[in-house]
Amino acid sequence: MPRDLQYLLDRADISDLLIDYGNAIDTRDFAALERIFTADAVIDYRATGGPRCTLAEAQAFLGQALPQFPRSQHMMANIRIRLEGECASARTMCHNPMVMRHPDGSERVMFFGIWYDDTLLRTADGWRIRSRSQELCYTYNYNTTS
Repeated sequence: MPRDLQYLLDRADISDLLIDYGNAIDTRDFAALERIFTADAVIDYRATGGPRCTLAEAQAFLGQALPQFPRSQHMMANIRIRLEGECASARTMCHNPMVMRHPDGSERVMFFGIWYDDTLLRTADGWRIRSRSQELCYTYNYNTTS
């Protein structure tokens, strides 16, 4: 595996992109996802109860699903990146506490452990995620009935 300057720059750019995703979700800046994903991206949120969808569908889904969660943190770690020319793959650990607001105004903090599996493509505008799927590792304090 080459360890030249371009290799290091690509790894840094991809790591930043993966972290930018978490920041976009946590700040509810869904327009920023257009700078993170390719226009033809496939995003699969089924492991956490969401759809398998296009970028536009993901933006709409997140806009509808996240208002019940006024605060969240997507903390990315153990980012494994494999570069293959103009393509790459990444597997990223995410620890995701989310504050859920109930209709009565009370709140509960839930925790999700997720692995993101991504394929990425180098574009004229830099690295972009072309496909993303989730693998659920754990949940804590998550109950769909309350």
